Amino acid sequence: MTNLLRTPLYDWHVSHNGRIVEFGGWEMPVQYTTVMDEHAATRTAVALTDVSHMGRIRFEGNGACDYLDSFLTRNVAMIKPGQVRYSLITNEHGGIVDDVLIGCYNSPADRPYYLLVVNASNRLKVLSQMPPLPNDLEMTDLTMSWAMFAIQGPKACELLQPFVDVDLGTIKYYNGLHVSLNLPQADHRTFLLTRTGYTGEDGFELCADADVAAAIWDALFVAGEPLGIRTSGLGARDTLRLEAALPLYGHELLDTINPYEAGLGYAVYLEGPKFPGHDALVKLAAQPPARVRVGLELDGKRPARENCEIYVGDKKIGSTTSGTFAPTLEKPIAMGYVSPEFSEPGTSVEVDIRGKKHAAKVVAIPFYQRKK
Repeated sequence: MTNLLRTPLYDWHVSHNGRIVEFGGWEMPVQYTTVMDEHAATRTAVALTDVSHMGRIRFEGNGACDYLDSFLTRNVAMIKPGQVRYSLITNEHGGIVDDVLIGCYNSPADRPYYLLVVNASNRLKVLSQMPPLPNDLEMTDLTMSWAMFAIQGPKACELLQPFVDVDLGTIKYYNGLHVSLNLPQADHRTFLLTRTGYTGEDGFELCADADVAAAIWDALFVAGEPLGIRTSGLGARDTLRLEAALPLYGHELLDTINPYEAGLGYAVYLEGPKFPGHDALVKLAAQPPARVRVGLELDGKRPARENCEIYVGDKKIGSTTSGTFAPTLEKPIAMGYVSPEFSEPGTSVEVDIRGKKHAAKVVAIPFYQRKK
């Protein structure tokens, strides 16, 4: 693997038996033990996952809100300090260029800023498609200078609470703030902590300066050993997000798929400032979608992968976008797009896996939902 990027935690992954693969232009651990073990730890205890490959772009200045409103589908002006919102970037046809998180935070100097988190494989594409920066706006790509790790699972609060200077119970879902860490390695700095997640479990994301990230990660890992902590790679991250029916760019989301087909109309605000694809989405919102994202449960044990054709009788009605054997549910699941008339939960279908059709049914998503 040449010309690939490495996160500040790369050496830690290698020294702890992480199996490294290429992902989105980065060398990332796909697993350390087994996907099943890391998946189970996230569902029952707590797991640490390196997500430093995600792009993080900071916007600061009086023009930040208007600028972001010019290319995000979400109404950024409505986001209050401390809030994080899911948004999309669309092309002129209304297709999805990327799905992102946009948060508004107060810096340690109490100067508000916005942080845009984009998919690793799309960072350079998003940067190249952004409008020209106005003079009153400062933009900083923090991807290389910050690490970011996800702390996910029912024991995430128990692990993290002794390290931070805030009551984690007061941080609402899809909110974030700067915290101090009770660690000598933290060097009296503050770090951004958010509560979002991509696993279906409760948890947090911690952004740390690259030079201290490995020390902080290691301290959390050691402290979590009595709790049954695991480090989780990309393999378990995929099975976890699939059980939670969370879309993944390049699979459920593409520049040829619009938000209403993907079931993401809630992230599109058409009443505010115009953004690329605004007029196309106004028209698309007023008509039935040509296809619908659905969940599928398959009979037997064999999972479908992406691009498996879906049939009712001899009629092809769509294809899968992702599939796996779901460790928590102990059955094969998949997501895909089908014609709307076949999208009702309970609809019997067949999925062609390598030339053989397997019985399946359309089911409501998410497949898995944690108990509150």
